[in-house]
Formats: sequence, structure tokens, C-alpha cells
Amino acid sequence: MKLDQLFAGAPSIDITGITADSRKVKPGFLFAAMQGGAKDGRDYIDGAIKAGAVAVLTDNRAGEWSVPAVKSIEPRLALATAAAAFYTRQPATIAAVTGTNGKSSTVDFLRQIWAHMGRKAASMGTLGAIGPSGSIDLGHTTPDPVMIHDTLDRLAAEGVTYAAMEASSHGLAQYRLHGVKLAAGAFTNLTQDHLDYHADFNDYRQAKMKLFSELLPKGAPAVINADSPELEAFEAAAKAAGLKPFTVGWRGRDLRIAEALPRGTGQDLVIQWGEGPSAGNERKVHLPLIGEFQALNALCAAGIAMALGDDVNKVLDGLEVLTGVHGRLELVGQTAAKAPVFVDYAHTPDGLNVLLRAARPHVRGKLIVVFGCGGDRDATKRPIMGDVARRLADEVIITDDNPRSEEPAKIRAAIRNGAPEASEIGDRAAAINEGVRRLKAGDALLIAGKGHETGQIVKGVTIPFSDFDVARAALKDVGGTS
Repeated sequence: MKLDQLFAGAPSIDITGITADSRKVKPGFLFAAMQGGAKDGRDYIDGAIKAGAVAVLTDNRAGEWSVPAVKSIEPRLALATAAAAFYTRQPATIAAVTGTNGKSSTVDFLRQIWAHMGRKAASMGTLGAIGPSGSIDLGHTTPDPVMIHDTLDRLAAEGVTYAAMEASSHGLAQYRLHGVKLAAGAFTNLTQDHLDYHADFNDYRQAKMKLFSELLPKGAPAVINADSPELEAFEAAAKAAGLKPFTVGWRGRDLRIAEALPRGTGQDLVIQWGEGPSAGNERKVHLPLIGEFQALNALCAAGIAMALGDDVNKVLDGLEVLTGVHGRLELVGQTAAKAPVFVDYAHTPDGLNVLLRAARPHVRGKLIVVFGCGGDRDATKRPIMGDVARRLADEVIITDDNPRSEEPAKIRAAIRNGAPEASEIGDRAAAINEGVRRLKAGDALLIAGKGHETGQIVKGVTIPFSDFDVARAALKDVGGTS
């Protein structure tokens, strides 16, 4: 493809690839030199040119190089637009989901619903891109636009016609989803997170709202969690953008849960749709997943499919065969006394609150939680999470998460301000082992914060670490199974 096909007025030179990572530059590439919070991409331009870059995309600061430079007042938007033009294929129907919690589960459940209906479907997000041919690691919840469009192109080449993707606040604020041809969008909830990046909570909210205000085409459905305090604001944003609001949840106008009865390995739901209970718009569904939040995420996924025109009963058939998402309230195993151990990704105050409340109805004895907080991230949530754990769990073990560049003991101390009576074991493996050792018949252990992750970040080094592997070994030591 020619450079002037990507940017009007640019020289007509051949471009064989695009990247914003100087380490991935190959001969014939366009190198996008983005200015970030910690690093300036311009510092890597000379190296990129030596590696074969034939053109540069950057901001409109002064600067000249030995190759043509395309300068833009919004270089991230320009990169997204160029990536969409370079990688031309996309699945015909794409839905994006934003919100603080529940994105990963919702997009995966939607992929499963579509697949159960016989479609070639895929999901993209924290867990990677999952499609008929397996999984692709994306590195971020919402990766850079080059990877997004490259991945969509590859999925379309595989015959994928339906795709669900996560839309993080970072991704929305940095134009990473621009150029994606969306058919529907959804909002799950908004609670404290990422205030290390966003100026304040309102800035965080506005970033999420961009899905509705900037990305969805007029007339597209906007699925909104009716139980969120943000319902009114997001519904107003959807209407202002010419979208069609479709509300879901306990209070959902279009799709709602009327009753929920916890079972040992799942829950029985009475689901209603339309304007009220009457013949033909109520159905009992057995969801093979525990936890109220799982039911609400599944309902959001069902709402997206319905809002796009799928038959309600075929959609609800899909709910009855859902499998849990890796690292989301996932059962690792149980002790010899049948006390279960679960791993979950909950890493925000609301996420931990929802997790503990979801597990409580399934626990006859003590509910034990092991968790920590990440370093170099929003520090204000640490004592809040400690307080949530103190109030909702019977026993709390504070440990390390991903301390990154921070001193782990200081992070744990901040958490202890909200849970002064908690146990503290910095070594995460030792903390998990202690949690398993404490279990008695009727108890349950929740290991929260890292979920599917397979490494622990300490002082810039990622050390191999899996909550699942450690928990399985701990269960084996006490005669349990996994």
C-alpha cells in the first residue's frame, strides 16, 4: 500500500507494514512515534529508520528526519485511521463492551452465545483474541490500533463473522478503537479504577462514554446496565448520539432477571423481556455459573445479541451452556473436606465487593480471601479494598499482587489501614498456602487480584507465577483435588 493512500498529501511510497513499537520495525514499515506519559516515541525514530522504516508518523512538534514524516495534531487518531485502511477486513458484526468490571466475561459469554447459534465467532480483550482457531495473546485489554486491526483482519480471513471486544478507558481515550466498524456497544458499570491515569472520576467517565458518543453509528443499539447509578448519564449520552438504548439487569426495561436461586454449581434464573411479565416473554434458565455478577454479565451478553436482532429463545439457550471465563471465579479444586478454592481477577473495590457477595450464598462456613493491590496504580483504592474485605469476608490474608516499582510492604500497609485485623503474608505463594491450610468443611477460599495472569511484576521484572499452579500444589499437599 502507498503512503498517500494512508495519509492524503503524503508521498507515494510503498508501505509494507505499520508499528508503534520500534523493536518491530522491518524494511518498508511506517513507524508511529507516539508521545507517551513515560517515553517519547521520537527518541526511537533514528533506530527505526536504521531498522528499515521508510516513513514516520508523529505529532506536529518541530523535527526533520531522513525519511518522510507525516505530522498530525492527533497522531493516535491518525494511526488508528491508517491501521484501518491498511488492514481492510473485519468481521461483519462487531460489538464493543466498556465498563470498570465485567468486560472480559461479557465479551466471552457473547462469543459463546453466538458460537452456540452456529456462527463463527470471536472475542478480544484481556484474555487475548479467542476464535475458532484458538487464542492470540494481545498484551492489553484494548491493544494498540495496529494490533486491533491486524487481529480483526486475521479473524475475518478465518471466516469469523461475529466478534465481541473489550473497550478499556485507556483504549477509548487514546483512539485505539477508531476505524473499527461497530454494530453495537454496551456499558456494564463504573466504579473507581485507573485514577492513576485519568485526571479524576469524571474524566474516567467521559472516556467510557466515548464508545457511545464517538464510535457507534447512529441507530446502533447501546446496551446499558440498568442497575448502575450511571444509567441516566449513559442513556442520555446514547440518545444524544442517536443510538437505541437497550437496558438490562434486575431493573432492565428490555431484559431483566426477575428471580435468581443459587444452586451448588450454578443458579436458576427467571428471565423476562419486553415491557412486563406476560405470556411469551418470561422463561426459566439454568445458568451453570455461580455468582450474581456472572448472571448479570451473561444477561448483558444476551442483551447485545437480542438488541442486534437475534431470537430471544435461541439466545437464552446459549446461556444454559456457558462455561466460565478463565480466572473469573474459577474453581481450582477442593480440599479433602470438600472446601472449594476459587481464583478471580477482582482488583478494584467494586470488583472485590461483588466477588465476595457472589460467593457468600454458596458458603456454609467461613469465607477466606487472599488478595493484594498492584503497585504504580491508583493508591487510593488500597484501604477501600481492605475495608471491603474486612466487612465481607470472615478471614482476610493481605499479600503482594504486582508491586511493580513500589515497595511491597508500603502497599500492604495501605491495605491494612482498611483491615487492621487482617493477617499479612507478603510472599503470595505462602499466603495462598496458608489460606488453603485454614480451610475446614463448609469453608471456601477466594484468591483475588491476578486471575488468569501467569507472572508477578517486581522491580521491572516479570517472575513466572500462577495463582492456579500454587493453589493446585497447596491442595495436593493437604490431600485435596484439583
